This record gives sequence, structure tokens and C-alpha cells, in this order.
Amino acid sequence: MSHIGIIGAGAFGTGLAISLSRIGTKVTLWARSEEQAADMQKHRENRARLAGCAFPDSLQVSSKIADLHDADAVLLATPMQSLSGFLGQNGDVLNGAPLVACSKGVDLSTGRGPTAIIREICPASVAAVLTGPSFAADIARGLPTALTLACKDAAAGTHLQQLLSTPNLRLYRSTDTTGAELGGALKNVIAISSGIVIGAGLGDSARAALMTRGFAEMQRLASAFEAETETLSGLSGLGDLVLTCTSTQSRNFRYGHALGTGEGFDSSITVEGAATAKAVTKIARDRDIDMPITMMVAAVIDGKCSIKQATEALLARPLKEE
Repeated sequence: MSHIGIIGAGAFGTGLAISLSRIGTKVTLWARSEEQAADMQKHRENRARLAGCAFPDSLQVSSKIADLHDADAVLLATPMQSLSGFLGQNGDVLNGAPLVACSKGVDLSTGRGPTAIIREICPASVAAVLTGPSFAADIARGLPTALTLACKDAAAGTHLQQLLSTPNLRLYRSTDTTGAELGGALKNVIAISSGIVIGAGLGDSARAALMTRGFAEMQRLASAFEAETETLSGLSGLGDLVLTCTSTQSRNFRYGHALGTGEGFDSSITVEGAATAKAVTKIARDRDIDMPITMMVAAVIDGKCSIKQATEALLARPLKEE
């Protein structure tokens, strides 16, 4: 029997664990807190993040990283800004197993994506990324979901595709890790801008315009990093963009909506797009890449400009061909 380890007992990690264990695969879900792990193991559900989604028998929960030492693959469902620190502390146990990043973002301190961090800290491991349009609750409930699995090593990617696919979770394979990472990271930034637009009462037409021009920004940055443009037009780019810009299930959209309405937002909720907007703004300035929406999102988050000022600045840009 295959053994899959999943690092991170948040909603997404838990959803993947339920989906993979539902077909009988041995799954170990690692939780940072011993108390949280014991609670989930006892009640056979994640009452804090996915209440009502029962754990199959082959899903076990642990707070001991050593319990993943014999895993055939380990999925890293940790926040992007925590990934480097986590691997730095635990890489000796995980180094050697294929490591699949499930986080979406750009590291704020280094400007790198997850597979570059994995390759540096765990050089003996195959690095891959799992990304695309998905909500944890849909995956946990067995609803049809399609994702991109990107791995530079084509043979290893094929093996992981077969290992991690389930009847309701369909994985499409790619070797373009850069494009897959950038699509997953940047769509969160555009989702924040879409939430701002709706929260501020600017309308669906404005949201559609932001989504379209935001997609153009995603393609420009991807091209600058020599990613394949086809990747951005797939699940990890356009597909994820559509989902997160139009659903209140998206944390990034809800965060943007709170900014647009002036309401408070729960600071305990991870919003990957906020740090990504800041990291990508720096990259865009250093490389002279035109990314006005991303820069405006970063400025609004940092309190450097109001939503009214950001809107006026975007509308005042020179007219040009599409």
C-alpha cells in the first residue's frame, strides 16, 4: 500500500488527506499542534477547519514528523511564507522523498517559488507543485476537481500523477513548474483586487476588466521568467483565476472585499496574495515589468494609497492597444 504524507492540517491539507485516503491509500496528516492532532484523531474530523467531513479509516493524524519518514510522497500544504522555515527545521527527515508543494505564492524574503526552495533545502528530493482551481471543502466532499501537477522531471511527474489522482481529483501533468507556480501565486493578487472592486461597489463590469487585465499581467511576468504561456492559459492560471475572483469561498477575495467595504478581517486567516503582491511588486520594479494592478494592490494593502486613488490611477493610464 502506498503511503502519502501531508504536512499541514489546515483546510486544504485536510481536504487532500480525506480525498486520498478515501480510496484506501495510507495517509498521514501532520499537524503542528499535538492537541490538534489528538482532537482530530479522536473525533475523526477536523472540527476547526472542515467540520462535518469524516475521516476515512486509512487516514491517521500525527504531530510527529518522524511518522512520515517512509512516505512515498509528501505534500507540503503549508503557507508559502512558512515553507522555507519549515523545511529548514525538518528537511533532514523529508529529504529524499518526492516533495509536492501545495502553497501558492512567492517568498517575500527571496522572491522565489516553492520548488526552488525545496531544491535548495532538500536537494535529494524531487520537487513538484500541485495547484489549480480548488476549494478544500469541494475536494473533501468528493466533488469533481481538476488540478495541475507540475514537475520538471517528466518520469517523476508521471509517477506522482498516478499516485495522487483519485476518482474525483483529476491531475493534469506539466513540466513547467515556473508557469504553474506563477499562475497560482498571481491569481491570488488579482482575486484581492476583484474583492476590492465588489466590496467598494464598483460593479461586475469593473471586476471583469480587472480579471482580464490582471491575466495579462500574469502572462507578462511569466514570460519574463521564461515560463510557457500555455501553462497560464490552463488550470493553474486562468482556471484558478476565474474561481478565486468570483467566489466568496476564496480567502483572497474575501480579504479584498473587506478592504473594499472598510470592514475588519480575521488576521488569523492566511491570505497568500497579500505577501505575494508585495514580493511581485519588487520583482516587477527590478525587472521593469508593467504590472499596475499588482502594484496598486500592494499599495492599498500597505496603506500607501486609498481605493479611490488606486482606481483613479488605473483609469488615468495612457490609452493603448489591447
